[in-house]
Amino acid sequence: MNNILGLFRKSGNQLETGGSAGLQPADTRQCPSCKCYETKAAIRKNKSVCPHCGYHYRIGARHRIRMITDPNSFCELFDSVRPQDSLRFPNYAQKLQDAAKATGETEAVVCGTASIDGRPCALFVMDARFIMGSMGSAVGERIARLFEYAAAHQLPVIGFTASGGARMQEGILSLMQMAKVSGAVGRHSEAGGLYITVLTDPTTGGVTASFAMQGDIILAEPKALVGFAGKRVIEQTTKRRLPADFQSAEFMLHHGFVDAIVPRARLRETLAGLLRLHAGKEAR
Repeated sequence: MNNILGLFRKSGNQLETGGSAGLQPADTRQCPSCKCYETKAAIRKNKSVCPHCGYHYRIGARHRIRMITDPNSFCELFDSVRPQDSLRFPNYAQKLQDAAKATGETEAVVCGTASIDGRPCALFVMDARFIMGSMGSAVGERIARLFEYAAAHQLPVIGFTASGGARMQEGILSLMQMAKVSGAVGRHSEAGGLYITVLTDPTTGGVTASFAMQGDIILAEPKALVGFAGKRVIEQTTKRRLPADFQSAEFMLHHGFVDAIVPRARLRETLAGLLRLHAGKEAR
């Protein structure tokens, strides 16, 4: 691969070989972080992580579920809960159709039950490809129902967050989901349930301000963006320059908001280990 890449040099938005006409190989991808080119096959084989610098590409919910759970163990729940254009927000219905067509999903979160290394759990995985993983009424309802189901069936919950925050097209109905899901998380906790959150890039806005940070154990992928308001907005409001790594997973770990940063390659084994510990003596 290095020999192949050595033939290429970056020029504008194209790759050129030996001064010849522009060429953009269909099977290669440029890393947004280190700018290195690598084959898409090599990136997929490396769990959608750049082999050169460790940059974690954003991935879809189904892809993540396949990576984390035991084969054929995932059973989807609450797919019948669909978004509604209750406020008749301009172009929102079309935006929902476009997002569904582009992602193959009906909402920005996929919920269900699964096992990880033989340990049962309830699982929700947010998908940033669907209207930036924004939290609408259906997203909140699906996640709240999942926690209620998990409490009733004594299941731990693992949640992968990826969101731009509240969905503006649903107004106050979106903001209400923060309280609703938080209440469901609390009831699950009171029933003795374990809740593990994995913060992925990006986790922002109302999702961060509610259920993303309510986990008993909070993990994050390397360099994930985690925060509430945008960095520029905070700087303009406070009139202060913020650190370069502000709102990164590493910054959050340093300040005690995250328990551990876990590379994607180790997430499955880490989650399996935590589930075994929670199961107690029966797991040994």
